[in-house]
Amino acid sequence: MKLKTKRSAAKRFKRTANGYIKAFKGGKSHLLSSKNRKRKRALKSAIILKSGKLYNNIGKLLPYN
Repeated sequence: MKLKTKRSAAKRFKRTANGYIKAFKGGKSHLLSSKNRKRKRALKSAIILKSGKLYNNIGKLLPYN
């Protein structure tokens, strides 16, 4: 039986060419005037998950990605 992809996870995470999971940071859509420039710049970059419990849990939500 085919597994279903969790659509909410598919919109938030992407699989890289090497099989890692790329996660995007939240908190950069509004209320930006109170955040300093360094913090906003740090929110632009993505996180690469290579191993660990979080990597495994997200991997189960994205079976075919």
